[in-house]
Amino acid sequence: MISFVLYLVFLSQNMINNWSSVPDTKLLLDPWLIGGTMTITAITTTLSSLSLMVQDREKNILADLSLTDTGFIGIQFSYLITAMIVGVIMQLIMYFVMSIYFMIVDKNPLNLLLIPQIFGIAILSSFIWTIFNLLLLSFAKKVDTLGKIATIVGTASGFFAGVYIPIGFLPNGVQNVMKYTPALYNTALYRDVLMKSQLQNSFRNLSAGTNGFKEAMGVSVKFGQHILTIQQDMLVTLAFAIVIMVLVILISNISRRVVTSKV
Repeated sequence: MISFVLYLVFLSQNMINNWSSVPDTKLLLDPWLIGGTMTITAITTTLSSLSLMVQDREKNILADLSLTDTGFIGIQFSYLITAMIVGVIMQLIMYFVMSIYFMIVDKNPLNLLLIPQIFGIAILSSFIWTIFNLLLLSFAKKVDTLGKIATIVGTASGFFAGVYIPIGFLPNGVQNVMKYTPALYNTALYRDVLMKSQLQNSFRNLSAGTNGFKEAMGVSVKFGQHILTIQQDMLVTLAFAIVIMVLVILISNISRRVVTSKV
């Protein structure tokens, strides 16, 4: 919601002015914002859902539960599945809230044919950010620590997703850092799907400028001279998910000892 309000109050007019030569700029930038905001939603809502795990850890509830037949791994899995479900639901809610708003205010039509693709990306987004946040919170013992982590993640998510400042407007060094985080590719997946039709319409007579716009606004990610396709964005996102999942598995025994240390 913060990124949504910031866009409406501060960012939208500036971006519209920057791309004033492109027809139907508002219709193009509306789905651009939606794509970035949905990535932020996936990051922050899964973290919020996993906060229950930290609360249970602080109260030693998690330690007690780990002694049941379910076991530590089963309990961790239940937190993961719950956070994923919350993440998917909240992403879809944000999608419809923003889409309906732009449909009313900017006369930007809601394309229901995109729902299956949006739903699929929402599941992938929830999965990678749930395991990322599970890794992040593996050693958090107190709710106070959780609040600090949530503040940092909430602020950083909008930046790394390329919502507050488009990647093309940042120094090369910062751009390179962003390219080594999954948020940029997650956002590119959403934007590629949501903006595809309007990009074709807006750049019908400006075909030479399509790639420049997509690179500058984070619709596509460029490595060297190669612009990644949506399939490659998905593979990179899955690769990040696999690496994070391996790290979660590797530290699971350490995390388990932290949880059960007071039993």
